[in-house]
Amino acid sequence: MRFAAIVGAAMLLAAGALSAQDHPKIPDRPAPLKALDGDWVMSGDVMGEPVTYRMVAGPTLQGAFTEIHMNDVQVPSQYEARVLIGYDTESGTVIAHWMDSFGAKYSVPHGSGSVSGNTVQFTIPYESGAFRDTFTYSPDTDTWLFVLEAAQPDGKWKHFARYTAHRP
Repeated sequence: MRFAAIVGAAMLLAAGALSAQDHPKIPDRPAPLKALDGDWVMSGDVMGEPVTYRMVAGPTLQGAFTEIHMNDVQVPSQYEARVLIGYDTESGTVIAHWMDSFGAKYSVPHGSGSVSGNTVQFTIPYESGAFRDTFTYSPDTDTWLFVLEAAQPDGKWKHFARYTAHRP
């Protein structure tokens, strides 16, 4: 009986090791996510207050996500964020994870949305109210416009932050 239990456990471990090796094919990132790659300077406002961030973006986790790392230029830094944006080709959905210096509590839930033309848009349904992030790339000027809006009780969206991003 003991031998059968050991053999059974060994088979389960072997099956787990095999399935761990069956890695799904990572699809190419959509063009707008690739256009984020590189070093950027973001300037604009958060709730009407002027801000400037350094942003570095590029593929991460074997190209499954685009990682954006934002850090304000103040010394000492007042804000830092990492945003991971992935694209699920089966559903045509963008999945976004926004983590920042406000802490773990504010990193859930994830956002979801879509890519359309040169625009990436996703909504994060926070408990306190949803945020909608719209990132639009202008290939003619090689610049980005980032618009972040907060949902209002009446269903309208209100300005939270707006940045333009250009290469230094």
